[in-house]
Amino acid sequence: MEVIDTIVIPNTEVESKETVVSSVDTDKNKAEFLWTLQATWHLVKTRLGMDQAFDQPVCKKKKLWELVAEKVNAKLLESGLTDISVKAYECDLKWRNMLATYRKNTERAKRLGVTSVHWEFFKAMHEVLGKSREEIEAQRQAKLSGTSVGKVIANKRFTPILPTPPATAAVCPARPPQDVLQLYLELQERKLNMWAQQKALEERKIDAINNLAQAIASLAQINSAQTSKDGH
Repeated sequence: MEVIDTIVIPNTEVESKETVVSSVDTDKNKAEFLWTLQATWHLVKTRLGMDQAFDQPVCKKKKLWELVAEKVNAKLLESGLTDISVKAYECDLKWRNMLATYRKNTERAKRLGVTSVHWEFFKAMHEVLGKSREEIEAQRQAKLSGTSVGKVIANKRFTPILPTPPATAAVCPARPPQDVLQLYLELQERKLNMWAQQKALEERKIDAINNLAQAIASLAQINSAQTSKDGH
């Protein structure tokens, strides 16, 4: 039986055991945290238990992952398995890898059935992550049905908001051939006028340069004559 286990790196083949991929350049003098099976289970249970907090529209993921790391370290300290604490970014990266593996196994379960998946974390993750939005909404409505808030919502009639129909673009009437020809001739005439203006401007520049050159030559002659006169 095949077990799918995917790591978030390009061109990765399916493996039977999950590998930790680190994209952060850590200090090599410090010992690296090794994800044992029990440590991984602590991470899975802690992260799934905080899934609603992570799903909030406005939340600071960094603070949540620091809390996850704190809880995992507490569990490991109670078990006495390691004296190396796991960092928040290591929990985040490990969870991303596990999510990629979970999604691959979910696709396999859709094609071949749940019995074809033997990844040890799939069942626990699927019980939380596999719920559709309809199931989550149904559970929420069931919890509210016995409360006063739920009764108010159930008795309130809502006016459905219909989608706004897309605005149709105004169809421009087709121009007759005479108008198109006239427009073309006007554009050509504008181009010719612009070209004539540009040509006149270039001619003025040339005249200005020639006048400047003549003035410099005249000044040089005057200076030369003055120098010769002073020498005599």
